[in-house]
Amino acid sequence: MVICGRRMEPLETVAARHPAIRATLCDITVEAAISAAIAEASPDIVIANAGASESSPFTRTELVAFERMVSVNLTGTFLTLREGAKAMKDKPWGRLIAIASTAGLKGYPYVAPYAAAKHGVIGLVKSVALELARKGVTVNALCPGFLDTEMTERSIANIVEKTGRSTEEARASLEATNPMHRLVPPEDVARAALWLCGEGSDMVTGQAISISGGET
Repeated sequence: MVICGRRMEPLETVAARHPAIRATLCDITVEAAISAAIAEASPDIVIANAGASESSPFTRTELVAFERMVSVNLTGTFLTLREGAKAMKDKPWGRLIAIASTAGLKGYPYVAPYAAAKHGVIGLVKSVALELARKGVTVNALCPGFLDTEMTERSIANIVEKTGRSTEEARASLEATNPMHRLVPPEDVARAALWLCGEGSDMVTGQAISISGGET
């Protein structure tokens, strides 16, 4: 398994957990970097997992912020999946998976650029899935709600800073978007990805699978 990111220290921390994991520096928004990383790995499975989120009122959202969200969340996913598809061109089996978001299925206030980018990811997945449908390569998107991860912790801190709410109140406001009133465990997303890569998933392609406790 090859894991990619822009900072080597956290990558090496993960890689140290298993001898079969190899870490490599790569910025997914840089075409040459992601192309070289995937070509070297020659993978059967590619998961576009990098993402970033920012929030602001729509009328105060600057163009550079919109472009930043599109660059990481949509362009980076496009480059990752495209290079993955190239690597699988002559293989009889392959899996391309994008980690999208429920923001790609619906709107949320104050994150219009992020939601627009994630909607784009789902359109990308559906289109590429049709192109590769007869080649043994499936293409799907996993769409978590608010995850119990560092990125959500930053969102909570942002709510606290801008609204004056307590950390507990800010967390509860995000948990309330989930009918189960809890943040999504990242392990649930990992298990969904493993299912898409295992037996019994060959006919599942072009799908945006919500992992959100029933959020609509």
